[in-house]
Amino acid sequence: MLDSPRHQCLIYEGAPSPYLERICQSIIQRLKANYRCVYLNSPPMVAGMRSALAAAGIDVKAQTGRGALRLSSDQGHLVDGRFDVSAMLGLLSDLLRQALAEGYAGLWASGDMTWEFGSEKNLEKLFEYERRLGEFMQRNPAMAGVCQYHRDTLPPHAIDTALSTHSAVYINAGSWQSNPRYRRHADEIV
Repeated sequence: MLDSPRHQCLIYEGAPSPYLERICQSIIQRLKANYRCVYLNSPPMVAGMRSALAAAGIDVKAQTGRGALRLSSDQGHLVDGRFDVSAMLGLLSDLLRQALAEGYAGLWASGDMTWEFGSEKNLEKLFEYERRLGEFMQRNPAMAGVCQYHRDTLPPHAIDTALSTHSAVYINAGSWQSNPRYRRHADEIV
């Protein structure tokens, strides 16, 4: 459903492949609704998403060629190997502006937080990023997405941050669960 909360988190453990299909279905749903879709993850996961989309009947080459779909392992938002909150938000802002200028209904993005934060894995900026991303989405109703948190690759405090900064937990393309641990204001975070 396109009327689901726009800033959701997917928290999972174990092999990521079962969750790949869920994100794949969300991408298909958004492509059909004329959204530009961006998927950021490691090279193997991007290859897996490309295969999952193709297996689901999506002409990946055509969708990427027309700009509706971007599958990327690029970490250009890292500055000297470190996650830069402003650079990442600037990237999303640029992508949203471009998508709207090119006639898309909006931008839907999903990224794996372990991958987005780079090899340094300095997660001190995670809360700031998620808080600012939530604010960005509130100001920009054409933006939506799912932040992926792999419990096996992140420390417990990163999962706590995910739960405190997302109003909904992603289940699949048409399903989400309201998050009782969500705190709307930064000063409510313990």
